[in-house]
Amino acid sequence: MRMIICTIVLAALPSLVWAAELPKKSASPPREMKANPCAAYGAGFVRVEGTTTRVKVGGTVRVEAGRSK
Repeated sequence: MRMIICTIVLAALPSLVWAAELPKKSASPPREMKANPCAAYGAGFVRVEGTTTRVKVGGTVRVEAGRSK
């Protein structure tokens, strides 16, 4: 069993070294904040990235506990 694990690790080692040498992607610069184009829909709406869809997420959570004899 130990021999199988060592063989797998040694077989995967070249690909791990190759992946470590890949250039890192640089983070894109932050986008400028413009006026809220979703204000026409009402407070709390945001645009789904890459679409013209507007969504608003909201809700409540209610927890009750009781006991009976």
